[in-house]
Amino acid sequence: MPASSQSNDDPYKWPANADYSRQSITLPGTALPGETRLDEGLRRSAGGPFLGHRPILSRAPLTLANYHVWQSWPDVDARRRAVGSAVHKLFQSGELVAGDLETVGIWSKNCPNWLLVDLAMQAYQKVSVPLYDTLGADAVEHVVNHAGLSIIFAASEHVPHLLKLSPNTKTTLTEWASTRGIKFTTMEEFEAFGRKNLTDVIYPSPSTIATICYTSGTSGTPKGVLLSHGNLAISVTAYLHYIQDEGPERTALSFLPLAHIYERMMEFCTTAIGRRIGYTSNDPLRLLEDIQLLRPHFVALVPRVLNRLYQAMAVAADAPGLRGVLFRRALETKVRNMRATGSMTHPVWDRLVFQKINNVLGGRMTKIASGSAPLGQRVCDFLKVCTLADIVDGYGMTENGGCCLGGTVGSIVPTVEVKFIDVPALGYHVTDKPFPRGEILMRGDGRFVGYYKEEAKTRETIDDDGWLHTGDVGTTDGQGRLRIIDRYVALENVENVYAMCPLVAQAFVYGDSLRHFLVGVVVPDPAQLAALVARTGRPPLDAGNPAAVAACIRDPKVAEAFLAELERDENVKKLKGFEKIKHLHLTLDAFTIDNGCLTPTMKLKRKESYMKFKEQIDGMYALADPASARL
Repeated sequence: MPASSQSNDDPYKWPANADYSRQSITLPGTALPGETRLDEGLRRSAGGPFLGHRPILSRAPLTLANYHVWQSWPDVDARRRAVGSAVHKLFQSGELVAGDLETVGIWSKNCPNWLLVDLAMQAYQKVSVPLYDTLGADAVEHVVNHAGLSIIFAASEHVPHLLKLSPNTKTTLTEWASTRGIKFTTMEEFEAFGRKNLTDVIYPSPSTIATICYTSGTSGTPKGVLLSHGNLAISVTAYLHYIQDEGPERTALSFLPLAHIYERMMEFCTTAIGRRIGYTSNDPLRLLEDIQLLRPHFVALVPRVLNRLYQAMAVAADAPGLRGVLFRRALETKVRNMRATGSMTHPVWDRLVFQKINNVLGGRMTKIASGSAPLGQRVCDFLKVCTLADIVDGYGMTENGGCCLGGTVGSIVPTVEVKFIDVPALGYHVTDKPFPRGEILMRGDGRFVGYYKEEAKTRETIDDDGWLHTGDVGTTDGQGRLRIIDRYVALENVENVYAMCPLVAQAFVYGDSLRHFLVGVVVPDPAQLAALVARTGRPPLDAGNPAAVAACIRDPKVAEAFLAELERDENVKKLKGFEKIKHLHLTLDAFTIDNGCLTPTMKLKRKESYMKFKEQIDGMYALADPASARL
């Protein structure tokens, strides 16, 4: 961001004469030490609001208040000391069982108490273990046993599951229950116990383990990623170079699951600068409603959500008459200016056109983070211009605290070293011209300690020189920015292109390594499908009738027309021949968290998605190779 756009209270200043043409250098370097605590955020907050939520007015039907109730920074500080003291007392007295680490589970959707408990555990050298709110029973049982959890802070809806789970947890809850009995208590009762046994905060060293963050499990059994306080602190320090502090009113919206490192790190950054976090309804369908009520300055999202936002806004560009003409001219002018000067504002078009869109997003949005998968540059530029918010597209993984590449295209964060190594099997070499290509290796103080109780896997991932092997293939550009070009991310790029087509609600692209073309499973947008059917001269389709839509997409001719329509899309035309899907299966069976096809951050689980549609995918590959498939 330009230096002039930062407030006087920003944690880091960008030099006014920065050379943005050199966003990385080819000299070795070391990460600088950094540390951040709730104490720093408390100092900067001046006692203002910290954590807010929408109260539940009724559960049948679910009705939420149209306002947020806020807890102040001093109140949260007092509560985290009470919670931390209570847990510490129970471990000290032997009422809680500890293995090699004093682990504490957190199982809930995003809410103020989630972050409160996490901060409390950090303050008393306990190891927090997030449980994904939508993990299956087997995965939850695995994590409870593997992490040695004898205490879990859980939302009320998870208590029945824990009761069923306890007889199968061999070394933790069961042993504890056999001698003590499982004890359930409310948060209020637990905090009251802590206030009676208050203990001073126990500050950790950088090497102290802070959390075991289990991977979301896109394939195989989740692995426990050990992250130290130093890992988290240095990653927050790196992220703060990209954080804009709009002042005391600066508000972040919590939307993505806190059990994932991405959202968690974003909230740690807000904590570090002493600002406020508002928690949503936890209903993706109410995201826009949550944004309009909270009026945030910042939110972290994923490309699947941003692509849908882009689709909704792109309708204005196709509007007929003067309205459409003005929007297209405004868009073209701002994109051209932004690419030439970096400026995202325009004195006329913002007031006449784009401020209305920003108002839909609450009127105060200044920055949107995008992670977990690549965001197309066209979508990124469009959203920057239309929302009046900077879009920061980053790259990271649980194993590096979610922090490796930042900026808008792939500048290396200040605390990280990156290098490439040859991948001969895929034809990538560091000597490739004009730019090197190879597997991305990362090193720095944000790199994880290792996998919990998985020494062999740790050695496979971290080499003797301390480099983390990411498994992703990358390259650079003339300005030193990194770009991911292969492994599973490449298929995600193709999926994101198809997902931008109005006809597509969801897309899963699959490539058999022994075949030379791709196939796709697509969930159509019913309204757009009905319009397509009308254009082909078929009988009208009632988009609101699921049975009629299901019958329609079973017609092979409809699938053919659908694929032909996709081929005409301007974004799809830009794909290389071998990147385009050659056969298509339409379905109303959406990819969801509940059916195991999406992770909690709405990222496709490729193995599970393939197995779900294996019969249809095998059927498409059984067809004759399409003549149009070219390498």
